[in-house]
Amino acid sequence: MFEGLRERAVFLLSALEKFHLYAVVHGSVARGDVKVGSDVDVFIAEVSNSFLVESALEQAGVRVNNRFVVQATPTYAMKAHLEIDDTVTVSFPLMDMRKVEREFYLFGGEINLAELVEGVRIVGVDKRLMLIEPSLGGHVESSVIGQEACVAKMLGVSVETVLDRIRALTRRGLLGRTGVFIKKEVSPDETFELALKRLSDSNAAVRRRIKKS
Repeated sequence: MFEGLRERAVFLLSALEKFHLYAVVHGSVARGDVKVGSDVDVFIAEVSNSFLVESALEQAGVRVNNRFVVQATPTYAMKAHLEIDDTVTVSFPLMDMRKVEREFYLFGGEINLAELVEGVRIVGVDKRLMLIEPSLGGHVESSVIGQEACVAKMLGVSVETVLDRIRALTRRGLLGRTGVFIKKEVSPDETFELALKRLSDSNAAVRRRIKKS
């Protein structure tokens, strides 16, 4: 299962890199603690032209089933989400991200194409707030709670990011849902950029976030 998911990630990152789009895969596929239902989450960290991203996937024979503009909270950057299937997603920001947003991916663990090919597994934190440290025989788990500063240093992120993720994931666990602030489907005849403009025209919160980027 692990190798199969990584092969899919290598294929997608390679397809994007041919168009000079440099992406990472993050989460369990990067850490190595995959299980049934694990996703392949590909992320392009830089603001990118959506036509270029979709062209790269189309040339590689990758069919996109659903396209969404997503915003996790009113203060977070709007992102483009391309759903390939139930377990594979390619996403990228439509505006500049704050430091804490970019570090979200480092918090969960991320690796690039070269690291994928080399078989690297990286340390990161899962949705249970367990620190996953890869080992020769698998991985070692420990709670993030109580060692926030140590975890931040280990992951190369700020303590602010660790605390932000603890708040978000704890709240998610208490509420029992994983909703987002905005998730708008993009029609086949419009670009992500046009969809974002239309959202901005009708939503004051979106306009405020755009002005901050």
